[in-house]
Amino acid sequence: MQVSAAILFLIVAGTARADWTLIFTQSEASAAKGLEHRYLVLEDSATGGRASTELALFSPKSCRLRVIDQSTEPRADLSDVMQREKCLAGVNGSYFDPDYVPIGLLIVDGKTIAPLQRARLLTGVLSASPGKVQISRVGEFSRQKKIDAAVECGPMIVDLGKSVRGLESMRPARRTFAAVAVGDRAALGFCSDVTLADLANILATQFATDFKVQRALNLDGGSSSAFWFKRRDSSAFSIPEQRTVRDFVGIAQR
Repeated sequence: MQVSAAILFLIVAGTARADWTLIFTQSEASAAKGLEHRYLVLEDSATGGRASTELALFSPKSCRLRVIDQSTEPRADLSDVMQREKCLAGVNGSYFDPDYVPIGLLIVDGKTIAPLQRARLLTGVLSASPGKVQISRVGEFSRQKKIDAAVECGPMIVDLGKSVRGLESMRPARRTFAAVAVGDRAALGFCSDVTLADLANILATQFATDFKVQRALNLDGGSSSAFWFKRRDSSAFSIPEQRTVRDFVGIAQR
C-alpha cells in the first residue's frame, strides 16, 4: 500500500497543472494604430517560479502579418531584417533542417516556398489572409482561400481557450509563439525559459481583460527564439536569437 501510494503521488505531482498568476504588466504603444508591446511577469503559485513574457499585440485590421524568408546566405538576424523590411515587430519563424531547408509549410507573399507536411510535431498553421490572422490545425487548413503568408509549426499549445494536454513538461527553454484571441486580435510573443506545458498554462491564464487567448501555436524555440519591437520614438526593444534562422514572422502597417 505504501509503494502504491508513493507511485500515485508521483503521478499526480507530475501531471498537476501549474497555476500562473500575473504579478506585473507594462505596456507601450507603437507608432502604428492597433499595435502595442506588452511585458508580463507571471508567478507559479505552487513553486514560486517566475516567467517573463513579451507580446506584440495587434489588430489585423490595421496591421498585416508577414513571413520573411532567408533562402540564401548571408542570413541576417531578426533586428536587421525587421528594419530592412520596414516591419514594426517580429519574431523568428518555424523549423528548418541543418541545411536551412524549411520543415513544413512556408508561404511568403502568396507564394508557396515549402509544402504542407504531416509530422507529429507539426500540428498547426499560422496564416494571414486579407484582414485576418488564423491559427489552424493541419487538418483544418485549406488553400482554397487566398493566403498571403503562412508557417507550419507546433505543437499547438492552446486550443479553445484551454491549455493543450500532454505537452512536454520537463525541459525549460526560451519559447516563441503566435496567438489569436477573442475580438479579432492576434499576437507574436517570446517567453523566458519555461516548458511547453508551462507556456500553455501561462497563455491560457486570463492575464488581460482585452486579450483572451483562443489558440496559440509554438514556433521554433531555444536558441532560435527572438523578439523585436519598434517603439513610437523609433528606438527598438530587442531580444536577439542565439543562432541564425531560416525565416521570420513580422508585423507591418497596412
